[in-house]
Amino acid sequence: MSNRGPGHDPGGDASKVLLDPERMRRTLIRMAHEIAEHTPDVSALALVGIQRRGVELADRLAGLLEEYHGARPATGSIDISFYRDDLGARVPAYDQPLVRSTSLPFDVEGRRIVLVDDVLFTGRTIRAAIEALFDYGRPQVVQLAVLVDRGHRELPIRPDFVGKNVPTSRLERIDVRLAELDGVDEVSLVSSRA
Repeated sequence: MSNRGPGHDPGGDASKVLLDPERMRRTLIRMAHEIAEHTPDVSALALVGIQRRGVELADRLAGLLEEYHGARPATGSIDISFYRDDLGARVPAYDQPLVRSTSLPFDVEGRRIVLVDDVLFTGRTIRAAIEALFDYGRPQVVQLAVLVDRGHRELPIRPDFVGKNVPTSRLERIDVRLAELDGVDEVSLVSSRA
């Protein structure tokens, strides 16, 4: 699961803004262009957002692909709650899942899919998303687009499209806020003051 945290506690945490609204928009435009460059037919593509913030990012990328490349790919959402390897484990760093919906209003079988998430951390969220996706069919290709790659991989997972690489320590977290959910577009690096 991405390590974004609920927000910043002014008394205990220090944060640094990495992407403001304009820089986030430019980053997403660049990512949309990169996706189009690697996709022979954008209209045959499907962007699947990983619940929660990946869904909004997938929708934005689809809109940008339509705006700049003339075709809007299908979009969907996937919930990984029951595919997580920490489900039921007493792992203090991870919250237990809040179950959300999966919506894949297209045939996954033989399709080129780009999974979209906000933050790539250990890779375990992506592993769970791939497992969940394959329950709906066997895609031709699965690629990964993430807004922020913060490192610390525990599985051999690498993104195909990255908005920003941010080396972090395990004591830091990435806080992604999106206008659709949080009222503002912003990515921050939050450091705990232990």
